Amino acid sequence: MSQHEAAGPHVDTLPIMVVEDDAAILDLLCEELQDAGYSTLGVDSAEHALAQLSHTEVSLIISDVRLPGMDGMSLLEQLRHDDDAIGFIMITAFGTIDQAVDALKLGANDFLTKPLDLENLRAAVFRILEHQRLANRLQHASPMESFHGLTGNSPPMRSLFRNAVRLADSDAPLLILGESGTGKELMARALHAESERHAGPFVAVNCASIPAELMESECFGHVKGAFTGAQTARQGLFQSAQNGSLFLDEIGEMPMALQAKLLRALQEKKIRPVGAEQEECIDVRIIAATHRDLEHEIQTGGFRSDLFYRLETFSLRIPPLRERHGDVERLIMSLLDKHTEQQEKSIEHIEPMALQALLEYDYPGNVRELENAIIRAVTLSEEGLLRHDDLPERIRRHTPEHSPRPLNTQEAMTASGHSTWPSLEEVERRYIHKVLDATGGNKRRTADLLGIARRTLYRRLEEVDDSMN
Repeated sequence: MSQHEAAGPHVDTLPIMVVEDDAAILDLLCEELQDAGYSTLGVDSAEHALAQLSHTEVSLIISDVRLPGMDGMSLLEQLRHDDDAIGFIMITAFGTIDQAVDALKLGANDFLTKPLDLENLRAAVFRILEHQRLANRLQHASPMESFHGLTGNSPPMRSLFRNAVRLADSDAPLLILGESGTGKELMARALHAESERHAGPFVAVNCASIPAELMESECFGHVKGAFTGAQTARQGLFQSAQNGSLFLDEIGEMPMALQAKLLRALQEKKIRPVGAEQEECIDVRIIAATHRDLEHEIQTGGFRSDLFYRLETFSLRIPPLRERHGDVERLIMSLLDKHTEQQEKSIEHIEPMALQALLEYDYPGNVRELENAIIRAVTLSEEGLLRHDDLPERIRRHTPEHSPRPLNTQEAMTASGHSTWPSLEEVERRYIHKVLDATGGNKRRTADLLGIARRTLYRRLEEVDDSMN
């Protein structure tokens, strides 16, 4: 039995076990995987593999079918009989379709034949480990969820994050629906970051910001002399996004003539730059977004139905803030933390009226409006106090019909004989301990969910708890 171990970019991943009785092939596979950044554990028989697995965790097993003693099929069957869901790749020089079917029926994740295509092997390993990572993430995700800058604990947001993870790796076009300010571009960037195209470019354009007469050239590029002023050839957005993702924001603003060319690009995966005689192949995932009702636009002749149905096959709707019950308080605290740090200010107290107004306002502009309100309030705050007067006027004057009129500062002091302003530390203490409870006391997970560094969490806990003693 031989062992190979190496550290690389996947140091947080358990070793990959390679089961192969040919020493030269065993060394080759281990070296190839180590070069790709994985740690490895090599054994020369199924019996040795089971002995190692009795006391060693591995992330994946790559096993030959023909082995001395117990063969690879029997090893796989034994593992599945023990209800071990570990990833498994079967390899053989004597592969047949029947063998492949049998291996897959037993629970193998992939079946490869010798001579091995090492690039295909690396791709299979990456795919299986990524699938395990995502499945583990979904299984153990805390109810307090964060997804590449989008945060939310409400059922609509948790559902959105689950669907986004499932759709991220598809190459099919995707349509993001949602009101202005809900975070459509953030979601597009999150989908790109979660996808296999994450190493490629992410190119974003707002279709409403480009004059209609220039949009074709902007999207598809042009050759030299294509029109007056085209003194040099120029790449378009599709070429710039090659092997990556192209985000077309406010696609409902795209002219009808260009919609037809976009549809052809989606169907044929080819584009023709303005003035060019030849088409170019493209490898780009299209992510589109709009706040418009495209079905209504179709009825009024403002949007092509065939393009809509092509885009709408896979769609995500980001809920407005008013539907995200329970998320507003968390967002307020997260944004306060973010912008006090950016502005190098300290807010120690928040007026009850200010907090009540922030919690009860409807936010027609959604998260963007809430963040702008927090930026303004932090900027205007003085002496460590965030006042009701620091908020935008539309939030200050908004009093929901179901809510009693909040006391102003003077009334609050007169009624109680002293200030009733709760400290920000008190609000933070309740919130931080609420997240700690949700994560089972895991401070690293808590810090990730709160969007702060662990050392910041430790400092906050010490400061807040000291203030309560």
